[in-house]
Amino acid sequence: MAADIKELVHPLVVRVTHWINVVALLLMVASGWRIYNADPIFDFSFPDELTLGGWLAGALQWHFAAMWLLVLNGLVYVCYGIISGHFRRKLLPISPVAVLRDVRDALRGRLAHDDLSVYNAAQRAAYLALIIALIVMVLSGLAIWKPVQLYWLASLMGDYEGARLLHFFAMAAVVLIVVVHVVMVILVPRTFPTMFTGRIRRAS
Repeated sequence: MAADIKELVHPLVVRVTHWINVVALLLMVASGWRIYNADPIFDFSFPDELTLGGWLAGALQWHFAAMWLLVLNGLVYVCYGIISGHFRRKLLPISPVAVLRDVRDALRGRLAHDDLSVYNAAQRAAYLALIIALIVMVLSGLAIWKPVQLYWLASLMGDYEGARLLHFFAMAAVVLIVVVHVVMVILVPRTFPTMFTGRIRRAS
């Protein structure tokens, strides 16, 4: 009789940094929306019920606290991903043709998730895009926070207003990727427990 064996697919560092990122991003986005509402870039505001901080000063305090949590946690994850080879094994290589094929299959409900230890091309592209968007979000946020001290950084983004626009669009990209990620977890619920246990069952 075949026995089930448990295979490690998500190391402890990946699981811990993932859930810290969840908390940090929720705090950053909710407080960021409150900050945005104080001086909107576009002709709309976010509902107060979805924001954090109560007022501008309170939102700024939450935002900066969450930013440092995100940055420190992100440094741990990126250093681990590079040194351990996690990025090379999980996220590379990426083929544009494969990404388009997987996105098309996902939209048609035909994308296979038989082996949870392997990311498909669409997942690889999404995770890399999320890492890049988070880096852009942090750098543009620093340029907004210290436009004089970090004038060289702000100038690369079109000065203060350009940095604000870039920060907003990076935030929007992060939120979009996270929403798609959550939808995919709902559609393939057996992926959710692995982010706690780190393991999947396989028949030996």
